[in-house]
Amino acid sequence: MLRTIIAIVVIILFQAAPFAVYATESFRVPILLYHRFGPTVADGMTITTPVFEAQMKYLHDNGYKVIPLRELVDHYRGKAPAPGPKSVVIVEDDAHKSVYSDMLPIVNKYRYPVTIFVYPSAISNAKYAMTWEQLRDLKKTGLFDIQSHTYWHPNFKKEKKKLSKSALDSLVMTQLIKSKARLQTELGSKVDMIAWPFGIYDDYLIAKAAEVGYNATFTIERRHASASDSVFKLPRYLLVNADSNKAFIQLLEGNAVKRGDAAY
Repeated sequence: MLRTIIAIVVIILFQAAPFAVYATESFRVPILLYHRFGPTVADGMTITTPVFEAQMKYLHDNGYKVIPLRELVDHYRGKAPAPGPKSVVIVEDDAHKSVYSDMLPIVNKYRYPVTIFVYPSAISNAKYAMTWEQLRDLKKTGLFDIQSHTYWHPNFKKEKKKLSKSALDSLVMTQLIKSKARLQTELGSKVDMIAWPFGIYDDYLIAKAAEVGYNATFTIERRHASASDSVFKLPRYLLVNADSNKAFIQLLEGNAVKRGDAAY
C-alpha cells in the first residue's frame, strides 16, 4: 500500500511541475505507431510496405529528424533538452513478424531508431510474432529498443469489470512485472517503458506501472506529444494504410484526419 501511495505521489510530481529547466521548453512531436506490414491491406492494422517506405522517404527528403523514443522521454524526465523542430518518433506494437521482414530493411536504409513494444507470451510462440532470436538481431543493429506491452496483451477494461479488486491487482502486477523481467532476461537491456494494450489506461494502472519501475507509459491519441503532456500519458498516432500521401503530411503538421481505432 505504501509503495502505491509513493508511486501516485511521483506521478503527481511528474504531472504538476517540470523536473528541470529542460522540461519548460515547448515542442510538438508526433509519435508514429505501426503494427503490421505487407504487400496488401490484410486488415485494419496493416500498412502496405510500399506506403511505409514512402512515408520514411518523405521524412528523409523533407528535413524531418527521427529521434529515439527514449530521447523524448528523457526530456520529460528533465534529463535532456527539448526535441528540435521537425522531430518524429517511430514505434511499433506487438513485434509482428513483418517488422523483421519488411520494416527492418527500410529503417536500416535510413538508419531510423525504432522502439518496439512487446508482449513476451507471443514471442517464439504465436505464428504472427517474431522469435527471440529475431528480436536479438534487431537489437544488434543499434536501431531498435525493445520495451513492454504487458505480458499477454489483456484488455484491462474488460478484466476490471469481471475481477475482484485483489484478483485485478494480481493480474495487473503479473502483466507489468513478468513482461519486464522476461524482456530483460532474454534481451539484456533495460525495460522501463510500457505501451498500454488497446490504449486502455487509468490512474490506477499508471500508479501500478510507476510502482514497479516504469518511467513512461503510452496511450493511443491522434495528436502530437507536447510539453503539457505527462510522461505517463504520452499520445501516439495509430497509423493505418489510409495515412499516406497528403494524409501523412497533414498528420506530421498536426492536422491529422480523424479516424476511429475500433480495429485496434
